[in-house]
Amino acid sequence: MKLGILGGGIGARVNINMEAIKHAEVLGYDSVWTAEAYGGDAVTPATWILAQTEKIKVGTAIMQMPARTPAMTAMTAMSLAELSGGRFIAGLGASGPQVVEGWHGMPYGKPVTRLKEYVQIMRKIFARDEKVTFEGEMYQMPYTGPGSTGFGIPLKSILHCEEDIPIYSASITPKGVEGAAEVCDGFFPIWMDPEKFSVFQEPVEKGLAAGGRDMTQFDVSPFVTVILGDDVERCMMPIRGHMALYIGGMGARDKNFYNNYAKALGFEEAAVKVQDLFLSGKRDEAAAAVPAELIDACHLVGPADRIKDRLQRWKEAGGKGHVGTMLLGAQQPEALELIAGEML
Repeated sequence: MKLGILGGGIGARVNINMEAIKHAEVLGYDSVWTAEAYGGDAVTPATWILAQTEKIKVGTAIMQMPARTPAMTAMTAMSLAELSGGRFIAGLGASGPQVVEGWHGMPYGKPVTRLKEYVQIMRKIFARDEKVTFEGEMYQMPYTGPGSTGFGIPLKSILHCEEDIPIYSASITPKGVEGAAEVCDGFFPIWMDPEKFSVFQEPVEKGLAAGGRDMTQFDVSPFVTVILGDDVERCMMPIRGHMALYIGGMGARDKNFYNNYAKALGFEEAAVKVQDLFLSGKRDEAAAAVPAELIDACHLVGPADRIKDRLQRWKEAGGKGHVGTMLLGAQQPEALELIAGEML
């Protein structure tokens, strides 16, 4: 199993922990991942990190597809892959209706259709086998719809990119996971219980079959927060707030992918309660209502010996091919060292 580190996002301030990233590189971590929401973008920190490292791969988790044309994303990916000697990974995501329509001013549309068309176009651009044409439901190249001049012509990338560029997708809905398994090299579950691959198994197998591949050609890469400390409950506190935000507040009451995912993991009653509290403005109570069992199933918290013991579940999932890469949300050097010592 490979290890990655989450830590290249830009929040209220630019605060990329290059010391932690370089430490992870020395320890043998395979990748580091950037992020974006509606502030700092994912590409700029990826570029910054690539310029200051030598071996570790850098991926975007994720670039929001509606914010960029497929060609623009392909251009960015090829440029960074060539400049870094093949160390860039293109991680894509649909984002959500609030951000897509509220921030980018674009229709949310059909995210799975978008993903499939987007990746097809990117791979055509990477391949340079011919000038790119595409006639899909969401994308047309050349564009001939409303507002077009009629002067658009098929083009082929000027840049000859010789590097392999893996494409990953952030997905948790059954159709989204199926689409990712069909056209991508891997996908990011925002959380994952390594003992419940069954939640994803059917859509993964269906997508891989449609793409003519098998599980050895697809990387399941969940986000796993790691907090090392003597007090387990105290270590869980920041995770509670994060999970409550997603389970309770990401989306409308009847359209929250993360809430549905928590239910699929076996926490239906808790998911309803967290959402009710969060949408009522009781965020602290919502965080407190996130079950410790859910946190413990998906993350690694507590003293070193406890984390080592809980890592056995992940090792077993890796041995079964259910998890290919653990992407760790960990800023403590000792936590990075602990996981590397057990897994690498």
